[in-house]
Amino acid sequence: MPCSMPTPEPASTVGQRMVKCVKFQREMPGFDEPPFDGPLGQRIYENVSQEAWKLWQEHCKMILNEYRLNPAHKEAQEIIVKHMEDFFFGEGAVLPPGYVPPQSKD
Repeated sequence: MPCSMPTPEPASTVGQRMVKCVKFQREMPGFDEPPFDGPLGQRIYENVSQEAWKLWQEHCKMILNEYRLNPAHKEAQEIIVKHMEDFFFGEGAVLPPGYVPPQSKD
């Protein structure tokens, strides 16, 4: 399921593939390969940073809980994909100026 894909651990940005992130509107480390198959996976690979993907994972958890979705069901997967497209490429996809992502709880 797209929201539960593991995020690769960022190493240094030296030699790392960079993308102009649609969420943060700046060059950031991207994925080494698409996070899943298909046109949307390729679009995410080309336009979404690893950091923005972490934001999506948290947002997706909220969607699963709020809508009580079971990601094993096709209907739930379609809802998640629709939310993912909106999250990255729909209206409001860009974060507000000055946004600082929450610090990890590690």
